[in-house]
Amino acid sequence: MEAIRTDKLTKSYGQSRGIIDLELSVEQGEFFGFIGPNGAGKSTTIRTLLGLISPSSGGASVFGMDIVQEKENILRRVGYLPSEAFFYPKMRVWDVLKFSADLRKTDCSAEAKSLCERLQLDPDKKIDELSFGNRKKAAIVCALQSKPDLLILDEPTGGLDPLMQRAFFEILQERNREGATIFFSSHILSEVQRNCTRAAVIRQGRIIACDRIEAFANAGAKRVTVHGSVDLSRLQGIKARTEGDGAVSFLYSGEMQTLLQCLSAGQVSDLTVAEPDLEEVFLHFYEEEAAQ
Repeated sequence: MEAIRTDKLTKSYGQSRGIIDLELSVEQGEFFGFIGPNGAGKSTTIRTLLGLISPSSGGASVFGMDIVQEKENILRRVGYLPSEAFFYPKMRVWDVLKFSADLRKTDCSAEAKSLCERLQLDPDKKIDELSFGNRKKAAIVCALQSKPDLLILDEPTGGLDPLMQRAFFEILQERNREGATIFFSSHILSEVQRNCTRAAVIRQGRIIACDRIEAFANAGAKRVTVHGSVDLSRLQGIKARTEGDGAVSFLYSGEMQTLLQCLSAGQVSDLTVAEPDLEEVFLHFYEEEAAQ
């Protein structure tokens, strides 16, 4: 069963770009990454799926329920962590957690206590006494304490130190093994590579790629590093950079014979051809799309 499905989902803000004709399918039980630079449309997509804003055209469903007609039923099964969370400042953390649980008419006290301990969050503190990182922890506990079927997380690790990030992802992996679907929006590619099984790339409001993480990593582009003097003008579409030692480095996904002919026409003292990391692959997607 699909946890999330969109059908040409579009949200227009008039002159401003939103999301355009999104076609997306997330299977139940997946740990799915939603990747894009800031302003690409990640948060707009999430807010539309949750019914916080209305689509301009197209449609979407969560667990087979229409996002417009069955919004309340969807929200009962979803835990949502926004990129920025705001609470009543005079309330204590425990009051915020109880308020969130009461909205679901669920006693989450035992799970909330366990999560606070694992994330080192003091539930007796007032919200206005918390650092940004601890406010983010409070938002995480609000989203996770009811053990929802679907977790929608929008840039969730901002403000968390490395130890807390590790604890947070350990919790997410546990939830995923228990059957929860996780829809994880991020622009930090290493987080997606370590935790997700599939991912979609969004740029300027459109999905430009969607595949398994392993497929992205083997997308065919190579990192080429050349020492010497070579005229690279024959290699169309590449963006070369000069390294600290004077070498020239670039991502290349064209014909290998063309690359070899270009290099053989110059003076090459050393050459390295390696697999790029996932971050370079996604940057390559952005650059190719921008060039079109």
